[in-house]
Amino acid sequence: MVGSRFLLDFLDSKCTSYGIKSYVFLLGVILVYHTALSSHVQALKVNCKSKNLSSKYQHCGINPAGVHDLDCFGKRPTSYRCVWKPGNSASEKNYTLIIKQPFLSSSPSRIKHCKAYYTSQTNISEGIDLYEKYNMTAEVFENSASTNCTKSVFRGSPMSLFRCGPPHNVSFSRHSGKLDVSVKWQKEDVEDVQYYSVRYKALGSLSWSKPLVQENGKKCTVENLNSSLVYSVQIQCVTNARCSQCPWSETYTVPAELTTPPVMVNMKDTDIAKTKGRRLISLTWKFPAKELHDSYHVIIGKASGEAPRQRMITTEPEIRLALSYSEYHLNISAVNNASTSPAVSQTIPQREDTPSTGAGMLNVTVHSNTSFTIHWKEDLIKNYVCYSVEWMERGHKAGSMSFYENKYNHRTLTYLPEPLEPLEPYKRYSITLHTRPDKDTCNMKKVNNSESTYGRTHFYSIEGSPLSAPTNLSIYNVSLNSVGLQWLSIPEDDIRGFLLGYIIYCTEYHHGGATTERNITVSNSYELGDLKDGTAYGVQISGFTEAGVGVRSTTILFKTNSQELSNLISVITIFAVIGIVLIFGSPVIKRAKVILWPSIPNPGKSNAMQKIEEPCELELLGSINHLEVEEWDTNSLKIVEKQEVIPASPLPSMLPLLHASDDEEDSTEMTCNWIQGDTGDSTEEIPSDITGKIIPDINRIDPQSSPFTFPCDYTTIEMFQQGIPQSMPARTSVSQDTESDPEDTEWTVVKSGLDYMSQFSTSPILDGKEISTIL
Repeated sequence: MVGSRFLLDFLDSKCTSYGIKSYVFLLGVILVYHTALSSHVQALKVNCKSKNLSSKYQHCGINPAGVHDLDCFGKRPTSYRCVWKPGNSASEKNYTLIIKQPFLSSSPSRIKHCKAYYTSQTNISEGIDLYEKYNMTAEVFENSASTNCTKSVFRGSPMSLFRCGPPHNVSFSRHSGKLDVSVKWQKEDVEDVQYYSVRYKALGSLSWSKPLVQENGKKCTVENLNSSLVYSVQIQCVTNARCSQCPWSETYTVPAELTTPPVMVNMKDTDIAKTKGRRLISLTWKFPAKELHDSYHVIIGKASGEAPRQRMITTEPEIRLALSYSEYHLNISAVNNASTSPAVSQTIPQREDTPSTGAGMLNVTVHSNTSFTIHWKEDLIKNYVCYSVEWMERGHKAGSMSFYENKYNHRTLTYLPEPLEPLEPYKRYSITLHTRPDKDTCNMKKVNNSESTYGRTHFYSIEGSPLSAPTNLSIYNVSLNSVGLQWLSIPEDDIRGFLLGYIIYCTEYHHGGATTERNITVSNSYELGDLKDGTAYGVQISGFTEAGVGVRSTTILFKTNSQELSNLISVITIFAVIGIVLIFGSPVIKRAKVILWPSIPNPGKSNAMQKIEEPCELELLGSINHLEVEEWDTNSLKIVEKQEVIPASPLPSMLPLLHASDDEEDSTEMTCNWIQGDTGDSTEEIPSDITGKIIPDINRIDPQSSPFTFPCDYTTIEMFQQGIPQSMPARTSVSQDTESDPEDTEWTVVKSGLDYMSQFSTSPILDGKEISTIL
């Protein structure tokens, strides 16, 4: 047990010196000893003057790894303390502190004062008494009973051990390149410290600045600092007779100055579900220097100036507030432990969509310029007893007053408090009533989530007639018996009351110079009717309130349209429409027909058809070209003159050919062409595209057995050439054939329009009975 061995030695010395064995004294010492051990707070203090205990700790030496940095100092002449730092040897350590004061430094064996302290802590903060005139030697032993005992020694004069500081509390404030340092000292140092000094350096710098000295109790200001740098600061007192020791304080780190305000990002005003008269304000912002700030300070208050202004702290750049429909002012600043950024200001405007004020929900009766009564529904007092009323003139600061009411559904406000001004006549005021849930006090305890808006209305202390007339009076849509009127409203400052409507003054001017006037009261109606055609009129307009009619506007003259002019305009309009239709109608109709009803292509006009020009021995018979449409038989061809069919043709690939007539034997050589043209109507001649071409020495063949049969109603020259055998000569001399055998020569007519005729025939093949050879 700590100090047990020392206690036995102490008792033995006492009993030997005095020769007295006092059991009472022994029991008292033991009781004190156990009380000290049980507390584990106060060190055991014993007198060591009669015996030199240092010889028992001769095995303890000074070791850097053991107990070290023993330091003793005093806060006042009768109270000293000693502190030290433990060694690194064992986890559980016991310490013995021995303080000696010899009579003379030259005779250390003669002891004036000797005390021994036993503790498990690293300091003796109370109970050390010293004589100021004698030097002192202090030794601390760590684990003195073990072989690894270490010690630390301190020597000094009690007169030089008076220590003041370090400061108890230090605060910093940076602004405009300056640093304000505020220092608070311990209670025992407040009267002793007269001055203190401050030194600083930029973070990371090796050299300190020259210390600045300031009187205790005043703020020390360091100037010409770089706002963007972080600084290190130390503080100490200035030594004096009562503060012989002034150690430097710990190093304080002062962050950079916040010079930019937060930036407002968004403000959202929404309703709160199932809650009337209160809204949710959601605010978000951002701060460019995120690493420099610790938090945000949000200060909000009512625009009317009613206390309090609530201060809220948040670490996130957003906040939500439950507020009434009043107007609020809000400031947001970024904060660290040394500076506060400039604030961003935000006005939360008054919300206009308050609950309906109709049916007597909220009314005002004005008694004088300093007194008025506000009325509300009777059922409101069943739930609330605390209210607040705000009234304001547009563009001016609002006035407010809170009150308690639990009996009536009205309250008369008299003698409006300063600095509120009396109510002015002809000025429009808005008044708002709020309810408050707290019943112990009707004053606001906080701004957020504190009141709800019941209703809002407007009133005048005294009403007057409008000072000005509606402006920009103009006419439009003039007709035979009506005209449209439009104007701008009277400025609100000139109305001087609640505008009930407008009066239109209409003056009719007759040819004889006489006039007839009539007045019409309207509210937002702009059409003036029941006028005479072709008549001149003059119009004026004015507004009116409950106090009377206001100033008339400037007269506007106009004349209604006459009947003759109206008829003339109608005729001109009709002719104009007809002309437009005639000029632009035909192209439009044609274009519409092309788009809506496209025409079917005519094969005869196709680019695929090509004109074939080759000499023939004989023209087509004129009778074919002059056949009437009604004479055309769709089932057969009429035989003009029978002619024997040519025997099997040496060119089986050719189309069926018709023999030519012998009537043309006097024609030695003729040329006919493929002719393409339109079909024409039924009364015209047969189209030329059904005329044929005469080719000699071509025998008739069956179309179905021929590879030259075409599947469509017309063919191209390319298809025609593909069907002609290569052995067929391009041209045949008619004269040679005529001379050799005039009797047996037969002409076959190849009809280019054969397919065209076949579309009217029920049989695709024409036999000898149905086809006549035309001579």
